[in-house]
Amino acid sequence: MPVPSSAPTEHQLLRDTVRQKIHEAIMDGTLEPGERLNDDELIAWLGVSRTPIREALSQLARAGLIEMAPNRYTRVTTPDPAEVIEALQTLGVLFGGVVRLAVPRLGAPARKKILAALDKTITELEAHDVTAVNTDALGTFALYVEECGNDNLRRVCSDTMDGLAFRLRLPNLDELVDWDRMTEDFKRLRAATESGDNIAAELATEAIHQLPGEKR
Repeated sequence: MPVPSSAPTEHQLLRDTVRQKIHEAIMDGTLEPGERLNDDELIAWLGVSRTPIREALSQLARAGLIEMAPNRYTRVTTPDPAEVIEALQTLGVLFGGVVRLAVPRLGAPARKKILAALDKTITELEAHDVTAVNTDALGTFALYVEECGNDNLRRVCSDTMDGLAFRLRLPNLDELVDWDRMTEDFKRLRAATESGDNIAAELATEAIHQLPGEKR
């Protein structure tokens, strides 16, 4: 029997390119929360037909970055304060395992890079720079994802973490969580990462993301 080709088709590549461009525009703020996405405007911007755009939007909707209601609207997701803890905890379940796997694998260059990212995030937390934390904290954990050595886990994180993190992009996030406690937990994560203690790093990560269970 003929063996199916695993190479992506031109159509798939086009869809993925469209998805990436819209994704980047959402994450960098070019497309704002609640902004409606019009097919004709997207066609003019991206220079492609309607089909790859609709497919890309459907994928972004599954990731949580787009909200779609048939015959009503397609728009960028608007973060809801009521969803903050749930989104944090979901990220904590993912990132706790990622950190536990990654920390023992870190070579000197990767450890140095992650520690620098943690230092930056801790400085932003201490300054109550909510906007910067909303962006840079996710980037810090993305570095652990790169180093975890588990392709399945990397794939799951790639598919879900941006949509979940986007739900935390609220200007008053510091009022919705215990900001001082989170700052201390990031410092614990840094110390554990520097010393190579993956269990302590996992516990700190879970605490950062409001997972219950650890006595304080």
